[in-house]
Amino acid sequence: MKVLIKILKILLFAILLIYIGAILVWNFSQPAVKWKKEDFKIVSEVFPEDFMWGTATAAHQVEGNNTNNNWYAWEHSLNEDNESTIHNNDKSGKAADHWNRYPEDIQRMQDLGMNAYRFSIEWSKIEPEQGIIDRAAIQHYHDLVDSLNAAGLTPMMTFHHFTQPIWFDDLGGFEKEENISLFVKFCRLVFEEFVDKVDYYCTINEPNVFITGGYVRGDFPPGKKDPQLAGEVLFNLLKAHTLVYRTIKALPGGRDAKVGIVKDIFVFEPRNRFHPGDWLVARTVDKAFNESTLAFLKTGYYNFEFPPVSISKEYRIGKGSYDFAGLNYYSHIIFDFSFDQEKALEPHMPEDEIKTDMEYTMYPEGLYTAIKRIASLGAPIIITENGVADRDDDIRGLYIQEHLSAVSKAMEEGYDIDGYFYWSLMDNFEWAEGYDMKFGLYALDTLSQERSLRKGALTLKNIIQGN
Repeated sequence: MKVLIKILKILLFAILLIYIGAILVWNFSQPAVKWKKEDFKIVSEVFPEDFMWGTATAAHQVEGNNTNNNWYAWEHSLNEDNESTIHNNDKSGKAADHWNRYPEDIQRMQDLGMNAYRFSIEWSKIEPEQGIIDRAAIQHYHDLVDSLNAAGLTPMMTFHHFTQPIWFDDLGGFEKEENISLFVKFCRLVFEEFVDKVDYYCTINEPNVFITGGYVRGDFPPGKKDPQLAGEVLFNLLKAHTLVYRTIKALPGGRDAKVGIVKDIFVFEPRNRFHPGDWLVARTVDKAFNESTLAFLKTGYYNFEFPPVSISKEYRIGKGSYDFAGLNYYSHIIFDFSFDQEKALEPHMPEDEIKTDMEYTMYPEGLYTAIKRIASLGAPIIITENGVADRDDDIRGLYIQEHLSAVSKAMEEGYDIDGYFYWSLMDNFEWAEGYDMKFGLYALDTLSQERSLRKGALTLKNIIQGN
């Protein structure tokens, strides 16, 4: 009996040592980042003369009258609870009427001192039916690009920003690997049209958000809650990106084009840094929705693990299929362990941080962390989105100041960052949130379509002018 008790004591001591060791390893490998007020400073000298200062939009959110894509269909449907799929039953409708008002919006970008603009093209307008190309729609984007170039604004074009034609969805969309070629064909068509006018191309915007909304939470089309399918769709999106990249590079002018994918990085952290369960949830989510994509781009190997789902695939030409790394950053997400998976995945907002109108806080230190993370790809970084929902406009200026402080700090330390695009130029249709979230540098009256500059936007203008 004494021997047994002694063995149990040794085992308990060993378990305690392992626990302490694991906690120390976790905390030292991903230390909590919290800056003091004096740490938030912008060193203007680190921004080169050719640094891209811009704003970003997406076609469905600003153009208006997109009536032939999956999001239009989603807006006009009911969810599994027989309720509207969009907050307040909003419809995109005219959105910001950017399709018609882009000349005045370009002037607004110039007024803010910007020299670049990231936008997406609407696949469903260019190819409203499979194989049917609308030349008038293509001409519209030529007019937009020509106007941007004439105004001294570098155009950055995104091929896929959440929306796709209804006919593509009817074929199964990215749930079916055989449909990837249809997207590649569309991207090739667009590139060949604009190769002489556009240097920067984003293939797919936030593939992880696409699958999280559409196949995990179910609040994006197609509204499914199927983690297995989520993992398969993510692989197909990454394969689609790879094939678009390789196709463009093989075309005339492709070598000179700069092609990349846009990866969102939310910094996933434990609520209690000394609770192994909290770490387990944070690490699990991070591996599935951050590391799976980054590792694929670095190695050509895909591993998606989101218990009980486990998917492993090899696609070696995915390795290095990018000329720049697009980074979207908004905040961090805190997790609290629970044996109930839904509760475990609920985000928490730290009480000592400034709350935004979205379900997350202002955490500029996370942008610095995200820059260091995505730098592992070994390519120039472009911050393709960073912004705040702030209907009262009382934290927007501070948000911009502190997040650009994080960019400045990273650049001081030698990280290669080529541009910063604020989200967004004007208020717009914020997907499942409808028009309730106000991200715009310009406030938008959706009835009159009047835009008015917000005071918080002057912070960005002043920083740009100072650089």
